[in-house]
This record gives sequence, C-alpha cells and structure tokens, in this order.
Amino acid sequence: MATDNPTSHAVSNPNIIAKATRTRRIFAFLSSFLFLVALIFLILVEIGNLNARHPVLPSIYFIKLDLSNIIPRSVPNSRLINSIARTLGLHDFYQVGLWNFCEGYGNQVTDCSRPTKLYWFNPVDIILNELLAGATIALPSDITDALTLVRIASHWMFALFLAGICLTLPSALLAPLSISTRWASLPLTILTFLTALSITAASIIASAMFLIFRSVIQKAADSVNIQAEIGTKMFAFMWIASGAAVLGWFIQFAGCCCCASTRDVKTGRRRGRRKAYPAFGRGSGVGETATEEKPRARRRWLRSGA
Repeated sequence: MATDNPTSHAVSNPNIIAKATRTRRIFAFLSSFLFLVALIFLILVEIGNLNARHPVLPSIYFIKLDLSNIIPRSVPNSRLINSIARTLGLHDFYQVGLWNFCEGYGNQVTDCSRPTKLYWFNPVDIILNELLAGATIALPSDITDALTLVRIASHWMFALFLAGICLTLPSALLAPLSISTRWASLPLTILTFLTALSITAASIIASAMFLIFRSVIQKAADSVNIQAEIGTKMFAFMWIASGAAVLGWFIQFAGCCCCASTRDVKTGRRRGRRKAYPAFGRGSGVGETATEEKPRARRRWLRSGA
C-alpha cells in the first residue's frame, strides 16, 4: 500500500547519499571558490599603491592626476612657469590608493605617503605641502568644492572595503557547510549577503566618486591644465571582487530551497540526483530493490521457458 510518509524513501547508503547530493556539493564549493576569488582581488585593492619600489603595486590606483603641465599653453610663458613649479617642489603626477597617495616624475613613482586609515585624497593640501614655503597655486573653486564630497565618500569606501575583506574569508570557509543541511543556507545567505553588499557598495562609491572627480577636473581645463586618468586595474579588481561575491551569495540564496542536502536524502525529504539511484523510476520506490527484482524476474522466465 502506498504511503505519504517522507521517511519511506530514507537512504542510509553513504555512496548513494554522496551521489544524490553531488549537485549541492558542486555549487557549495563553487560558492566557496568565488569568495576566495573575491578575497584575492580585494587584497590587491587593499595593497595597491602602497609601495613605490614594488614592480606592480604602483600601477594599481584609483585615479592619477598629471600636473606636469599645470599651467595651460594659452598662458604666456607657460612652459617656463611649469618648469618653475617643478623646481618649487611640484611633482609631475599624483596617484591615489585606498590608504595613501604616491607621486613621481615622468612615468616613475618616486615616493608614497605613509598609509593612513580612513584616508581621503586632498590635492589642495598635497600641492601646498609639496611646494616651497610661501609658494602657492590657485585651484578652481569647482575642485575645492568637490573635496567635501570626496572626504565623506572616501571614509565610507574605506570602511566598506575593510568590512568586505573581513567578511569574505569566513564566507569562503563556511560556504561548504550548506551541503549538510538547507538550514545552514539561511545564516550563510545572510553572511554572504552582507559580504556582497559591502564590496559592491564600496565599488559603487569608488566608481562614482572618482568618475565625478575626473569630470570636475576636466571641466576646469581652461583655468588649470590637470589631466585625470582612472586606474583601470584598480577598477577591474574591485568589480571582479564584487561580481564574484554577488554570484557566491546568489548560490547560497538558491541553496535555501534548491538541491537536496545530506539531511534531506537521509530523512527521505528529497531524493537529490536521480542518477544516484540505480534503475530510478522503473516502478520501484527504492532503487536498490528494483535492481534486485529484475534479475529474479528474468530467472523465473528462463525456468518457465525450459
């Protein structure tokens, strides 16, 4: 007689359980791998632009300001004035990282400032500190007015990137726990959501802030000739980390209702992959019974034929 008791399909064979939960295991480890990828690229974001002598780190920055020709050519004797500004202490370019800024001449980074928590880039202070005592260069009001926005946004960006990297490691380590039971997917979904939210929000703030800052500088090109270049590597790294974290969170979210867990298969609530059960779907409630009945029926037929 048929029964609706879910435990009637309970499985205790470890081989069948392993095969039945293979799909969930694949996605759980894929989620863990994605968070490891996010962690690697977040580390690159964190350490970018920290060391002037490193062969790679100076090329990882949010924005680069070229001041080598800060006085426009329309100004008489602009080349001479730019040369004088360099003599007074102004560097050719300044580039911004998460913790500090670096400076240099030509294409060579010569020095980086000390890392500072909640760092924000203030070009006015930097230029005034770089120049000799009493020397000054007037910057357009549009640039100085944008500094308040840059300071607030930089603090949020710094905090969110730091929170993201702190949450990414436990997300990567704990993601495989969802294999055992779907109940584990709920707290993991919350953890991975906070991870993905922190990284993505930080990436959005960084993108918006530096793109707006570049636009403000480009609009002021008539009064001061500063070229702004967005750091392609830094933007690529932070958005790869964001995409990996969001995808990892989505896998954990889907695991709350999809794919049978080890507990589901053991208790008979769900069967998991059909291929895990021999002769699944041939009229037998349990696959192992079906494989035993077929040879017996064949032997009875052979005996009757003899």
